Amino acid sequence: LEGVKRMRFNDIYTKWQNKRLTAEQAAEILGVHKRTFRRQCRSYEGEKANGLYDARLDKIAHNAAPVDEVIKLLTIFDTRYPTFTIKHFYDKWIANHDGARSYAWVKNQLQNSGLTKKTTKRGTHRRKRPRKPLPGMMLHQDGSTHFWVPNVQWDLIVTMDDANSQIYSAFFVEQEGTWSSFNGVKEVIESHGLFCTLYTDRGSHYWNTPTVGSKVDKNNLTQFGRAMRQLGINMIPAYSPEARGRSERMFRTLQDRLVKELALNNITTIDAANKFLRECFIADFNKLFMVEPEEVGSAFI
Repeated sequence: LEGVKRMRFNDIYTKWQNKRLTAEQAAEILGVHKRTFRRQCRSYEGEKANGLYDARLDKIAHNAAPVDEVIKLLTIFDTRYPTFTIKHFYDKWIANHDGARSYAWVKNQLQNSGLTKKTTKRGTHRRKRPRKPLPGMMLHQDGSTHFWVPNVQWDLIVTMDDANSQIYSAFFVEQEGTWSSFNGVKEVIESHGLFCTLYTDRGSHYWNTPTVGSKVDKNNLTQFGRAMRQLGINMIPAYSPEARGRSERMFRTLQDRLVKELALNNITTIDAANKFLRECFIADFNKLFMVEPEEVGSAFI
């Protein structure tokens, strides 16, 4: 590359000497300022091609990582976290392996080594609905059926806050239904108090829907709906996955991270998985993904 640069400069320099180019034109072609071009000319006239050599290429950057550190990073990823995303691995590397480098440095090392692929830039996303300003104003509850452990499907029931994305309740059940919905609400009320609004899909345990695809019947409530009315909790039905964008994005992250965490800890039973959620995962997940609410305070009572 340096050789190509010197050949190109020699060609432009010759044309400039022969008055076929002005200094401004020569500098523009080379992509440098006119003063830089004149300085390069003086170096070239004094030392010929050697005057153009960038001596910085022979120096090691003062903040360059030792080779042993790079090898250790790549080995840890390849042997323990090969299926993790870069961000997920970075969180583990910082927390469990005394990592001290930036996320960008870790990403570059993994991508340059070929252990991970470079991703294409995402397209423009539709505008997100503004969050509620206070915790407790609106909660999302939803379930996700997935192979959380190999060859076994469970439903993960999550109740989270719209204001700050905090997960208040998360547990596995064999099948989502009225009991799991009640249990999620119960855990929230016991730990934080009554909240104002619950945003859900149109599952039959939440709402009665006269015909497929039609609006819910807010006058003919389910057992769960009647209980929410007695508690003074307003229910809002979502009519598409896009309408539940915040909880849908949360589940995409959970389906990636939680599956790998369960495998990493050799968890294969539903009881062990729920214990792991309660004692480890939820708190760590909230630390990483909670955001500051717009206003100080709480709408819980």
